[in-house]
Amino acid sequence: MIVSDIHSNLEALEAVLSQAEGSYDEVICCGDVVGYCACPAEVIDWARESVAAIVRGNHDIACCGGGGLHDFNPPARAAAIWTYEQLSEQDRDWLRRMPKGPMRFDHYELAHGSPEDENQYLVSTADVEWLDRAEMRRLCFVGHTHRQGGWSWQRGGIQRIPAPSPKEQERVMDLDPDYQYLINPGSVGQPRDGDPRAGYALWNSSANLLALRRVKYDVRLAQMRIADAGLPHHLAERLAAGH
Repeated sequence: MIVSDIHSNLEALEAVLSQAEGSYDEVICCGDVVGYCACPAEVIDWARESVAAIVRGNHDIACCGGGGLHDFNPPARAAAIWTYEQLSEQDRDWLRRMPKGPMRFDHYELAHGSPEDENQYLVSTADVEWLDRAEMRRLCFVGHTHRQGGWSWQRGGIQRIPAPSPKEQERVMDLDPDYQYLINPGSVGQPRDGDPRAGYALWNSSANLLALRRVKYDVRLAQMRIADAGLPHHLAERLAAGH
């Protein structure tokens, strides 16, 4: 299972784990475990015990005192400062020790923003025109944009991979061995593609099948936790809108 951008949203994470139960052997994560929502310690506890491979995200860096707050908007900055204050020194140290992407394995690659820059946002096809020149594994998973989907390409041609529609729970693809793929599993904790459901992906490496999945979760409870923590109201509002 591939997850990204959980952002301290325990309700969304629990819904993903419930839906995916029995469907995966290990979990890999494209970063941003914390930030924005109100359960950072609980999500870190899960990640520490459950994730087989992970790269750091910009919020992971900021929430352990590693810098980058000047790049955040006011609600994100307030959430990062609040998160730092809530975490134990053990939790902060775990965040500090998260490896920088990209991380390469035999059959795939893991990054936060992109294989070239951990903070790069890949939103449009124009953002990935460099793929024909990139030296990377055939399959690369990224996060950061909170937008599920991605791109496939052969030399000279890039095609967009869409997320499931609001009426679909998953979209399954047969990965062509002659193509390369850049896949964003979507955000577990704060989707920004107009669909408030938690996003993640399942990859069957032996069958070359990839499923992009969405699952409903208790948005109201996540919003109540944000309010009770005194975090900016905007962070709660955007969960229901998926933007």
